[in-house]
Amino acid sequence: MKFIFLVFSFLMFCICLIQAVMAEENLQSETKLIPREILFGNPVKTGPEISPDGNKIAYLAPVNNILNIWVKTMGAEDDRVVTDDKKRDIFSYFWAYDNQHILYLQDRGGNENWNLYSVDLETGEIKNLTPFEDVHVRVLAVDKHFPDEILISMNKENQELHDVYRLTISTGKIVMAAKNPGNVSGWLEDSDFKVRLAEKSTDDGSAEILLRKDENSPWEKLFTWNAEDNSMSSVEGFSKDGDYLYLKDSRDYNTARLVRLHVKTGRIEIMAEDPVYDAGGIMRHPDTFEIQALSFYKDRKEWVVLDEDIKPDFEAIEKLHKGDFSIYSRDNNDRIWLVTFVCDTEPASYYVFDRRTKKGTFLFYNRPALKDYTLAPVEHLSFTSRDGLTLHGYITYPPGKERKNLPLVLCVHGGPRGRDTWGYIPEAQWFANRGYVCLKINFRGSAGYGKEFLHGGDREWGNKMHNDLVDGVEWAVKEGIADPKKLAIYGGSYGGYASLAGAAFTPDLFCCAVDMFGPSNLITLIKTMPPYWKVAWAQMIQMIGDPDKEEDFLKSRSPLFSVENIKIPMLIAQGANDARVKQAESEQIVEAMKKRGIYYEYVLFPDEGHGFVKEENRLKFYEIAEKFLARYLGGRCQ
Repeated sequence: MKFIFLVFSFLMFCICLIQAVMAEENLQSETKLIPREILFGNPVKTGPEISPDGNKIAYLAPVNNILNIWVKTMGAEDDRVVTDDKKRDIFSYFWAYDNQHILYLQDRGGNENWNLYSVDLETGEIKNLTPFEDVHVRVLAVDKHFPDEILISMNKENQELHDVYRLTISTGKIVMAAKNPGNVSGWLEDSDFKVRLAEKSTDDGSAEILLRKDENSPWEKLFTWNAEDNSMSSVEGFSKDGDYLYLKDSRDYNTARLVRLHVKTGRIEIMAEDPVYDAGGIMRHPDTFEIQALSFYKDRKEWVVLDEDIKPDFEAIEKLHKGDFSIYSRDNNDRIWLVTFVCDTEPASYYVFDRRTKKGTFLFYNRPALKDYTLAPVEHLSFTSRDGLTLHGYITYPPGKERKNLPLVLCVHGGPRGRDTWGYIPEAQWFANRGYVCLKINFRGSAGYGKEFLHGGDREWGNKMHNDLVDGVEWAVKEGIADPKKLAIYGGSYGGYASLAGAAFTPDLFCCAVDMFGPSNLITLIKTMPPYWKVAWAQMIQMIGDPDKEEDFLKSRSPLFSVENIKIPMLIAQGANDARVKQAESEQIVEAMKKRGIYYEYVLFPDEGHGFVKEENRLKFYEIAEKFLARYLGGRCQ
């Protein structure tokens, strides 16, 4: 009997083992590996824009792996490529209101010295409209009522300041429209396409809003935003008659509200507000210039419709898709809208919406191949920091796995005055697909949660801002979600700094770190800003600290000066042409680690700037990063 019992037990063990193997095989078949090329390669199509007459659609799509501009007739299959960039992807473009030209911005190797180009759709001619060396071009405004003109700003006369120019598209003629009176960082045109308003930065971080009667009149101060409100507030536009200004304004309130300011009396009318979240994206009527809708980004995007005429349109659009939508392109008759939806478990999708019929027609997915794979839901979370602050974020779990004792990647957003949002997040899906929990936290100093929250991050780099990230990781460990021995920190820009800080300031928490173009020395970061960032100097000092007066303080917050604490392996990636975080920021800490025998991997991309624009570089980086994380977290690898 004992023998029979042992045989029976052995058979049961074998059956259980076979079932476990089959279950694992089923799981693997359900969550098959998503190729990096699908996650991080160039999209098949993206960024469609409708022509002003509503007859054509432009979009971006690759030609020999480089994103170029394509044009097609609405409802036809006559797609043709109209640009011929062979070195660098085009990302920023728009239709001229003459229906004949498309304009786009391009730099060289990521140096952010943008030139503005035009494409003549009739002749095929491509022309550089701003062929100036070492000049940074910004597009300020286009207006349907002035189809042959565009307002741009350039630091051509003075590297530190941008002046405004009126550019005639058909001739290429450029005429100065506003000379920078000193430290002006922003400009605004009125309904007659005249530059009438300027935002001037001051030495204490505040901003003076300047107004002039016409382009030949002197500037006069209208009002001032103090340093705290300046970072929260913005001028959104003039009313058509010029009597009012639309503002996002946080004066006398914790969040940025949408208000209307009477220019002569200073009287303010509140149009929309939320006690916790700042006013977000704004939709203005192209003819009346009135604000029709605005969004508040809470856990997800929520629209507030102010114009009764478009409420039926928004209601119809909401029924098209389960994701969060944006309306970003309209024809001159305001009959056709292009709508994009973002969703956590699908690629971005685009629709053509006909306001007359209230019908939406699917246009395309940007990455249709993702539809063949299992994507993980992005879930909102909140927890309380060690000092009692409510923090929000998002967490993405590996599909099909028990949410227990998993390796975790803390993915830190850049800015730092940005924020993480819900939707399709390539890196979150990459981590989850490889078997890691992806944790994203909107730490104090992140945007969108009001003035107190934003300025709670002032001078807290490497301190309270980092504590918020640590508290989030410890929350995941305490909840049993994360394996405390398999925690990684990962990020770019400020997120790269956070990764360096994680290794240097909390050396026993993480088992590895990935830094993309993150500053290692806050003193050299501030002192090597691009010259045209001088107008933002006071705000940088407010946010980080003063390198001329607080050297010891900034050293204490710079990972470079605590490099001896680093115990964990690090992957560092950098673009050689980065205008914001110079190559030296990565190389000085790499050299310091090398001297101390700390293990690191360093990858320098000679033809990139602040980010990985070229597909081949992106794919190379993610290949290296995937192998690096798999080595220390034990996840899957392509």
